[in-house]
Amino acid sequence: MKMANIPIVKCGIISVSRDCFIISLSENRRKSIVASYKEKFGEIYEVSTTVENEADMLKAVTEAKEAGCNALAVFLGNFGPETPETLIASNFDGPVMYVAAAEETGKNLINGRGDAYCGMLNCSYNLGLRKLKAFIPEYPVGTAEEIAAMIAEFIPVARTIIGVKDLKIITFGPRPQDFFACNAPIKPLYDLGIEIEENSELDLLVAYRNHKDDPRIPEVVKDMAEELGKDGNPYPDLLSRMAQYELTLLDWMEAHKGARKYVAFANKCWPAFPTEFGFEPCYVNSRMVSRGIPVACEVDIYGALSEYIGLCVSEDAVTLLDINNSVPKDLYEENIKNTTDYALTDTFMGFHCGNTPLCKLRKGSIKYQLIQNRLLENGNTPDITRGTMEGDIADGDITFFRLQSTASGELRSYIAQGEILPAATNSFGGIGIFAIPEMGRFYRHVLIEKQYPHHGAVAFGHFGKTLYSVFSFLGVKDIAFNQPKSMLYKTENPFA
Repeated sequence: MKMANIPIVKCGIISVSRDCFIISLSENRRKSIVASYKEKFGEIYEVSTTVENEADMLKAVTEAKEAGCNALAVFLGNFGPETPETLIASNFDGPVMYVAAAEETGKNLINGRGDAYCGMLNCSYNLGLRKLKAFIPEYPVGTAEEIAAMIAEFIPVARTIIGVKDLKIITFGPRPQDFFACNAPIKPLYDLGIEIEENSELDLLVAYRNHKDDPRIPEVVKDMAEELGKDGNPYPDLLSRMAQYELTLLDWMEAHKGARKYVAFANKCWPAFPTEFGFEPCYVNSRMVSRGIPVACEVDIYGALSEYIGLCVSEDAVTLLDINNSVPKDLYEENIKNTTDYALTDTFMGFHCGNTPLCKLRKGSIKYQLIQNRLLENGNTPDITRGTMEGDIADGDITFFRLQSTASGELRSYIAQGEILPAATNSFGGIGIFAIPEMGRFYRHVLIEKQYPHHGAVAFGHFGKTLYSVFSFLGVKDIAFNQPKSMLYKTENPFA
């Protein structure tokens, strides 16, 4: 399925030059960056105006906007003029990065010296004076090839910032009773520029009933059946109900996105949902996120946002899981201990009823929600509790992360890179055995100590560097990670 709900980044590059330096130095270095970028990474728009003063700045920004650029790389090809170069970020409506030229050769340090290493300091200082946000790489000085690679690393950061700025999160229903853990103030979302639309479960039910006998249902049923295959589709009679629901969400999204371009959902899914809708929504949720539209379980608004950020960063499907249960010692010793270097406390099981996309499972099938079946159908033959997408999650690299507000309205986040192990879980739901270095300490001194909820977003790959840059750009001060043994947490007992 196509990721149709995340931005497409068109990046431009603007070179700047201090008027007492040779302007051709900055222009020629810019051209080398463009050539290197196009060779290795694709298209980038080269703004023809080199900025020496404020009039140049206005001309260059106008050119970039008219070319359709929604992100910019400002290149200090020499020392650079700190006022007009920082005003680029002020006048451009989109994320901006700043990079500087390294000197090319020790044989040309008279007319060929640009002093951009020094200029980058003044640039940073001026950005601070103007309270402007900009992306600056870890080491922002480099050759043409190195700066081209820096711009390539900026693209997913830019894509995420653009997406978050134009995002609406639509919710249905309050959190289930005794599941308040993912509740958090929504004021910080407005501070990020995100729009929120909160609805009742009744609104969703009315919309669903209005889609009864929708002529598009058979086409969606066919698509579901093809995706699931014979082995993954034990309840073909259920597909029409779920197709009706999928169309309900997609139509609501189009009708309610309003002035925003992108949408994420945070929906209530139990206990009333299966009784009134006649199925569990998990499989539909999994299909939605596969096309770039997160549907977070249990009205987890910050979970939906975290999932959306993961989609923009990875350009791939993500999932939302409970940090659920420890790995039994006998399972660890039989299937993990002798094949990895992970300690038992480095491992845990990530689980949800069945919202992880089929493409991220080793082998998936529609099943029923065992826990809800006990509650709502007395453990009898399932009907209304059918609709989960179950299977062990495929092994491979992952990043576990979350952006969250505290009860007092302060944004904080965590990022932990690790992997899903190939060991079988011998359990139910969408579930995997996760291994994260020093998870036990991270669990105690970040997740518990900082009172994070039990839901975490999962991106399939290692994206910690990009996520850290995104959270920093968004102004998150507390970005926690799984610290190695050599780094004690502030709350960690040094004698333990």
